[in-house]
Formats: sequence, C-alpha cells, structure tokens
Amino acid sequence: MKSAKTLRLVLGDQLNASHSWFKRVDDDVLYVIAELQQELDYCLHHVQKICAFFAAMENFADALQRAGHRVHYLTLDDSATYADLPALIESTLLACRATLFQYQRADEYRLLAQLRSFSPSTVTVEECDSEHFLLPFDEIAQQFKAGKHRRMENFYRGMRQRYCVLMDDDLPRGGRWNFDSENRHRLSADDIAELPEPLVFANDVSEILQRLERHGAKHFGRPEPQILWPVNRRQARELLDYFCRHLLPRFGRFQDAMTAEGPKRWSLYHSRLSFAINAKILHPMQVINAALHAFETSDGAVDLAQVEGFVRQILGWREFVRGVYWANMPRYAELNNLAACRELPSYFWTGKTNMRCLSQAIGQSLDYAYAHHIQRLMVTGNFCLLTGIDPTAVDQWYLGVYVDALEWVEMPNTRGMSQYADGGLVGTKAYAAGGNYIRKMSDYCGDCAYRVQDKIGDKACPLNSLYWDFMHRHRHRFGTNPRQGMIYKNWDKMADENKQAILDRAQWCLDHIEEL
Repeated sequence: MKSAKTLRLVLGDQLNASHSWFKRVDDDVLYVIAELQQELDYCLHHVQKICAFFAAMENFADALQRAGHRVHYLTLDDSATYADLPALIESTLLACRATLFQYQRADEYRLLAQLRSFSPSTVTVEECDSEHFLLPFDEIAQQFKAGKHRRMENFYRGMRQRYCVLMDDDLPRGGRWNFDSENRHRLSADDIAELPEPLVFANDVSEILQRLERHGAKHFGRPEPQILWPVNRRQARELLDYFCRHLLPRFGRFQDAMTAEGPKRWSLYHSRLSFAINAKILHPMQVINAALHAFETSDGAVDLAQVEGFVRQILGWREFVRGVYWANMPRYAELNNLAACRELPSYFWTGKTNMRCLSQAIGQSLDYAYAHHIQRLMVTGNFCLLTGIDPTAVDQWYLGVYVDALEWVEMPNTRGMSQYADGGLVGTKAYAAGGNYIRKMSDYCGDCAYRVQDKIGDKACPLNSLYWDFMHRHRHRFGTNPRQGMIYKNWDKMADENKQAILDRAQWCLDHIEEL
C-alpha cells in the first residue's frame, strides 16, 4: 500500500460528500471505508438494509475516487481477517505508515466508545464533527438534561427560530407553530385510487448478496437482487425532487393514514428519504430547503399544513430524539419503566397472524424493510406496549428490520415514544390504543378475523381488551396523568362484571399470544 500521512475513516452512515474533508484533494490522505462483520453481528439485520448500506458505501467510495481522492474500500472478503474495526484501522495505519488518524464522531454510542478507546502509541488520533446535524453536538448538554423530560414542542419552536424556517419575523408563519391536528385524515377509496406511483430504483446488489452468503452473514427478510432505495447523491436528489413535486401536496393530510389496498399501500405520500438522510447522503437542511422552495413556488398546491408537518419531522423530531439519546446514554438502553419482560411473538419474523393490522405492518416491514411512523408507533409498537414485550427485544427488532434504523434515532423512538420504557423522557404519555384507533386511521379492520367493535368474546379484537388491561395494570402510573387520567372515568363507569370479562379476555390473549 502506498504511504499516506493521514488515514481518515468513513463509516457506513457518514456518506456526506459535502463534508469539509472532501473539499481538497490531497494525495497524502487515504480514506478507508469498510464492510465489517462486527456491524452485521451486533444486531440481526434485514438483508435489504445490509444491501442498501453496503451499496451506498460502494457508490460513495467510487464517487470519492472519481473526484481524485485516495480510497481504500474493503469488502467483507477483504475485512474478514480482522477481528473488529480497531484491528482493521491498526493494520491499515501500519501498512500506509500514517502518523495521523482522523474519524468523524460516530452517531451510535457503541461505535463512538470503540473509536475513543482506540489509542495507538505512535499515531495522533483526532475526532472530527460529522457536519450533518442542525443542533451542534456540544449544545446537546445545554438543551437536554439526563433523566429529565424536554418538551419537544418547545425544542422545535427554538429550532424554527434559530434557522428562520417558516417564520414571519418572530412569529410562526400562519400564526401557528403546529398543524398536527390537520394531519390525521384517513384515506378514502378515491384517495387510494389517486395515490401517485412510488419512485423506486433498481440497484443491483447481487454481488453483495453473494458476499453475505460466502461469509455466512446472518440476516432475515426477503432478499432481492435489486433494491429500491437511493444509494447515491443523484438518486437521493431525484427522490427528494419527486417527493416535493408529487407527494408533498398531500403529505401532511395523510401522513398518519394506513391502507391495505393496492400496490402503493406501503409508500403512500411519505418521502422515504430517511435512509438517504440517516446515511448522510442528503443533508437535513438540503431536504428542508427543497420542501420550503416547493411550498413557496407551488401557487397554493402545497399548503402550510403539509410543509409544516414535514419540517417538524426533520427540524424538530429528528434532532430532538438525537438529543435525548446522547443526553441519556448508556443508561437509556437499559430503561424498562413498565417492567415489560414478555418475549417477542414469532410472527414478528413471518407476518403470519390473524390480526390484520399486525399482518399488514409486519408483512410490509419484512417485504420492504420499511414502514411509516404510524405503523411503527400505533400498530407494532402499540401491540408490544399493550402485551408487555421486553423493550430490548423490541429495540432489536426495530433496529434490525428498518432500512433507516440507526440506534441514535431508533432507540428513543422505540424504547421511549413507543414503549414508554424511559418513563416519560420522550413522551408525556404512553401511546396506548385499542382497535378503534386502527379503524379510524386505516382500512385494516375490514377483512380482519376479529371484530374491532367487540371487547369480549372469541372474535373480539385483541387490542380492545389488551388496552383496558394495560391501563388497569398501570393505573398507579397513568391515573393522575393529565393526558390519560380521564380515560379511567370511562373504565370506572363500567359494571364490575364487564370489567372482569374484559380482563379475562386480555389474559387469554396474553396466555395465547402466539395464536393471535
């Protein structure tokens, strides 16, 4: 290997071509990008997720080389002899005789700990910023306190003001900060018929699949020789443009909707940009600015409620959960406020359950390595919450199944928002719901084996009795919660025999959870 003074590591989620590292070509700098067995082993991943990241990494390495940079790309075939990332780095440092090792700050706690503990005696090590997030890393401790709830709405307003997004001087555009109440519409049959075709790509990953097979890499999900996700800047920008032109006009209105009808049911009006953003192929402000430009130039086709709902997800929620993660790690990964300990049912790996909402959400996740936020929160997440699934098992499933899942964004969404295992650090209430929520926001209930209107009986929707059982079991936690306390008035009005019948049905569902 030709010598280099500086060795720079680029992780698989640091594919940011606009990083200051790449502004100047320097023959004394060698960039290392590697497919690593350790990244396949720390969690059981969906095969399409693995292929998307490896394909994006290869594309990024090729782009750097075309720009004149020196790149050392290691496939699984090349890296198999190294025990872990530090061993690979140390060997490469020796081979190129570098005296300086630089890495961008990793966004997952385990990787940052691994890199910060790497200290070769003859090489200077420097940590650099990833130049990606909108809240500087050094400000997280000012905005978020360990073990303390930080109200997301206040954080979001501060970020809007900081970046002057949808602002008229010091006031929010339209006189309101948040249009969430207008973003909860169900899709009608006509709406479903008018859904745009999702833009997908056909990236060949057959060689990656062969490498995974050669090295016995464990994975799950449906392997495809071509993946539909954007794996380079051109494709990511194309998907962003498609979203702004065809999907943003109705994004906010239907962002919580779900349907089992038609081939477009898995995509709807969602941008599906999260993989490209989380891998840093796109910068979040680049995405926000594109949406704002579409709003300003649409002649009313994109209204304020649509664009605000989209901006809130990126400028607000995405930055917020990152703050929660770093303020509370590593203890956050062990929180289990509701003492949930049940095993994850086997149908989370097959989608074969009589509950149509679960079958649809899990089946889609297994088919595409994707589900939108309401499917994650209010279908699979709600079921796990009500049935008391161990939050670590839920974390591992969410982290493995979704193409956009990295621990910093997955864990606060799952352990916090979805499972309330953090005791309210993310959300101020448990997002628990019975079957009526699914009925209102989807058409899943129509052909289900269970009756969504029933609470008791063999054909009663399991979510109904499980919901009341959950609220009953945790009354000491939620009975005085201002966002949930009123629910108990409805429970208390029921006759004792009705309440017992509901609890008995819930216990049957828990005892026979694999049969649901």
